[in-house]
Amino acid sequence: MKPQLIAAAALAIFATSAWSQSDSFTGRAILTVLPAHPDVQGASLTASQLDAKVNGKQATITRLTQLNSTNSPLELVLLIDGSVRTSLYGQSSDILGFAKEIPSNTTMTLAYMENGHAALQGPLSSDAATIDRGLHLTTGGAGSNASPYFCLSDLAKNWPSNATGARRVVVMITDGIDEYSQGFNPDDPYVENAINESLRAGIVVFTMYWHDQGRAGNSERAADVGQNLMLQVAQATGGNGYWQGDSNPVSIKPYFDDLRSRLRNEYELIVSAPFKGKPMTASLKLKANTPNAKLTVPQSIYLSDAPATQ
Repeated sequence: MKPQLIAAAALAIFATSAWSQSDSFTGRAILTVLPAHPDVQGASLTASQLDAKVNGKQATITRLTQLNSTNSPLELVLLIDGSVRTSLYGQSSDILGFAKEIPSNTTMTLAYMENGHAALQGPLSSDAATIDRGLHLTTGGAGSNASPYFCLSDLAKNWPSNATGARRVVVMITDGIDEYSQGFNPDDPYVENAINESLRAGIVVFTMYWHDQGRAGNSERAADVGQNLMLQVAQATGGNGYWQGDSNPVSIKPYFDDLRSRLRNEYELIVSAPFKGKPMTASLKLKANTPNAKLTVPQSIYLSDAPATQ
């Protein structure tokens, strides 16, 4: 080979290597850090305690920030299944009690699952009376939500705020049954799409299982299917799933109490991962050296070339 061709080939190899080494995407995840034991007063976390892998490859932790009322506004939508009809209305005092106790950095609104859409009942607000006006009896028949996962996707794509860097939380109250795929399918395309849209929008999803006593076909198997799908969404996005067997709890206040505790103990994790291609959802694995803390970590993370903002 001529010397000029050898030099050109070497330069091309160097350029390709340099490009691939610097090619990386950024992802943002919300972690919950709670005490590992009841007798531990508090839990903390540092970046040095974590090791991150994205899609099985080593990722770099570029920032870990503890979130609190001064540095992290929080936006929360309570998304209620329109198929539960009147059965949930007995929990209205617990729902309003939660709204009255949201901290100063939090805004909240209600939405109802209606025919595949999230029907928002008002703007995000920190005023309990404004939130209260959105709570009403649901009269839809079984299946009127089309699919709770359609509704979650719709909400993720039409979030009622453009605030940069705010935490976004959805609390779904539903039986979790996908009317378009009633058997348990871990690869349910509507569930996967809801997860991807939620991660893209920066939403952490918490789920509360609730079924309507009058719903046709309400069985233990159906309850199991719905709960598993809901848990799949919650775990993928970093939230938590709440249920009490296949029956409704006497009160959902304990669910809200636990939710409130989790929202007070969150960290924002920013990672940089080697990646080539279009923005996408990837798997996230964290190893943590935290003997006094219990972590809730999303199983997935959305990667893009856009800079992460808090």
